[in-house]
Amino acid sequence: MIAALLLGFSVPAFPQVRHGRTQKAKHAAVSALDEFNRLAAQADVTFLFPEGFSEIKAPNNEYFSFDYAIALPGKDFEIWFRVKSEKENWAGYTRSKNNQLANPDSLYIATSRAEAVAFTGERKYFVRNIPPGICSRYNADAGKSYLLTLLDMPVTKHYKYALLITLHKNHIGSITAVCFTNDKGPEFFKNIRLAGDCLKFNP
Repeated sequence: MIAALLLGFSVPAFPQVRHGRTQKAKHAAVSALDEFNRLAAQADVTFLFPEGFSEIKAPNNEYFSFDYAIALPGKDFEIWFRVKSEKENWAGYTRSKNNQLANPDSLYIATSRAEAVAFTGERKYFVRNIPPGICSRYNADAGKSYLLTLLDMPVTKHYKYALLITLHKNHIGSITAVCFTNDKGPEFFKNIRLAGDCLKFNP
């Protein structure tokens, strides 16, 4: 998924769980993936774990709430994922007589913008619309990408930069992926390409 989205940027989508984990840790890792796959299915999304990556703990607090995270062993690179179903919101919107309700198909714009501000502490970031041709490769109707210079925060492990990508499928849901790095050079985008097809909406 993520590699093709970068084409909309005009620029070229994680530390490893060790084999010596306890049985309890293994169970927790499996449970985290199972839960993420359950949430993905609710949003009509398919996740394929990318080769060479390992699961890490996703942040879930009052500032940043994500469903799943992966990292590339030996690299300063990780990705946080969130999937969200909008099916119930859309059904309620279509049943409602109150035309003051926000259209659920537009909520991803405000959500991604607010998240970009939370990561950077300001509104200065590079944002691009993801071209329709690229969105269609992931069965999405729209999307945006944000290149961010991050605040120095423990929750983001003091990473310096991030690429935030959000995809939306009308009446169905949204996908958010945030890729973290300390160097915005070619290696960053090479690492992103390794996870390029891990998430997409179902046809």
